Amino acid sequence: MATEIVFETHSWSVDNDRGIATGWLPGSLSDRGRELALELGERRRADRLSAVFTSDLARAVETAALAFAGTDVPILHDWRLRECDYGDGNGMPAAELHKDRTLHIDRPYPGGESWRQAVHRVGRFLGDLPLRWSGTRVLVIGHVATRWAFDHYIDGEPLEELVNADFGWREGWEYRLT
Repeated sequence: MATEIVFETHSWSVDNDRGIATGWLPGSLSDRGRELALELGERRRADRLSAVFTSDLARAVETAALAFAGTDVPILHDWRLRECDYGDGNGMPAAELHKDRTLHIDRPYPGGESWRQAVHRVGRFLGDLPLRWSGTRVLVIGHVATRWAFDHYIDGEPLEELVNADFGWREGWEYRLT
């Protein structure tokens, strides 16, 4: 049986406002981000979710906690859903860090990981998901690396194309993991 996955990015953070690439730093939601997290909850509470999985980074955890406060939907934190580890670049200006992401498809950021390593890490989460959640609908709250892994492993998109494309934020992406 297929597992239905709804993917949402963590809500808007203070670092998003400042143009900072948070990476593996915890980050925190801005006032706008807290409002958007509440809207996410309103949008998804009646979505037949069996569970919510979230990156263990603070900005994703805070998004899930606000969105699903007062519900009985279990919220499970998984480090494999983290953003790419930019290593020494965690916390630097995003425009500077991401000026040529193709350089880091296979070459790790100094002190961190490559995009392929990050996508592979999320792929291990996808490999484990059907063991307990087959035939259910789950929500995953994550980051760019999380979505690229879903696009790569579920939809067959080449990582080289994903790294060069605009992220194109929207209210949720839907996947079927078979």
